[in-house]
Amino acid sequence: MSPAPNQRRPAAPRRRKPLDPARAAAFQVLRAVSERDAYANLALPAALRDRGLSGRDAAFATELTYGTCRSRGLLDAVIGAAAGRPPEAIDPVLLDLLRLGTYQLLRTRVDAHAAVSTTVEQAGVEFDSARAGFVNGVLRTISGRDEKSWVDELAPDRAKDPIGHAASVHAHPRWIAQAFADALGADAGELEAVLASDDERPLVHLAARPGVLTAAELASQLDPASGGTVGKYSPYAVYLGGGDPGRLTAVRDGQALVQDEGSQLVARALTLAPVDGDGGRWLDLCAGPGGKTALLAALGAETGARVTAIEPSSSRADLVAENTRGLGVEVLRVDGRESGLEPGFDRVLVDAPCTGLGALRRRPEARWRRQPTDVPTLSKLQRELLAAAIALTRPGGVVLYATCSPHLAETVGVVADALRRHPVSALDARPLFEPADLGPSAQGPYAQLWPHRHGTDAMFAAALRRLP
Repeated sequence: MSPAPNQRRPAAPRRRKPLDPARAAAFQVLRAVSERDAYANLALPAALRDRGLSGRDAAFATELTYGTCRSRGLLDAVIGAAAGRPPEAIDPVLLDLLRLGTYQLLRTRVDAHAAVSTTVEQAGVEFDSARAGFVNGVLRTISGRDEKSWVDELAPDRAKDPIGHAASVHAHPRWIAQAFADALGADAGELEAVLASDDERPLVHLAARPGVLTAAELASQLDPASGGTVGKYSPYAVYLGGGDPGRLTAVRDGQALVQDEGSQLVARALTLAPVDGDGGRWLDLCAGPGGKTALLAALGAETGARVTAIEPSSSRADLVAENTRGLGVEVLRVDGRESGLEPGFDRVLVDAPCTGLGALRRRPEARWRRQPTDVPTLSKLQRELLAAAIALTRPGGVVLYATCSPHLAETVGVVADALRRHPVSALDARPLFEPADLGPSAQGPYAQLWPHRHGTDAMFAAALRRLP
């Protein structure tokens, strides 16, 4: 039956426009990080492939994903203030959408209307008009002010709490900013530079395999578009300006590895440490995924040394075997604390599991995933692994203890415990890292690298000589 002449048909529900592919990929990864504790740097490549993104679209998706993950604490504070409710009271899906929209508003040059409208439309797709309206109201409130205005309102007072203020400005949990300040010691004035460096995209570092390829030869093989240059500190390092390192012939053929220059310096330092004779028995107690092991084995091959590698995780042990293929490394799938190995090693590397606070720039969500309660558990494991390493080292041999974290409980605290409990003395590790300038106030006799100073991860290292 046709409607009466003056009777209007009911309006059809408006069809919502879903997110464009780049924003959709970013939102997909944010949900994976929130729901499944996924790692953004692992989930994003799959999301880009699924949506066929490349070039500028892939770059935009990457910026949105990593930027939103890094800024989560700041974004949540702003969202909470604009919404008038704590972020944990907001539906998790809506919260991730709000984070995505807020990041665009505060930390990108995306047009404000586009940032708001795309997010509101997706809220309508995911839920209903009421919640789309909620998202619209929150984002319009946020868009009325810039990031500095929000930070000025929400951050602790700089004069009363300079560390808390710096943490807010640079979107870090306060406890991490405090840990960095403690590790900087007399150089705590560099705290803002350290925090800012966590938001910078790090250069990809390559390590040329000693005895096979020099750094200069590796750099010369790279496409000029990749911007390959020889590293500043490690004699094996090459900086890759762009491109996929997995496609490089040298990497595919095992002549080079992707490895942070700081990690290269740690492996090299073990080989440079003075020992009373060297029988050529070297051990990597915490080997996975095998980058340092491969460098040790290649350097050891020049003098006839052989490397044993321990990695309890089967999947990571497989990576050690793959990364050291052809180097004669013995890979043992056991717990380093109870390896069953015969003592008497000349050089032992303990690159211990840690919070990873020194590599936050590589793991965008890690600064919010890690908690202060993680530190005691990890420092206990670190003490146990270092004790096992000392027991496996012969008198006159050397243990190099390293972490990719500057947290004092994981660095000088662990070493101090070993010096108190075990027959070891501390060597001066700083000369082992030359030509890197560790600064006049370095935690001597230990080495501490920093991303803002050296362009490396914040690696810590201590060299301990085994006493009779």
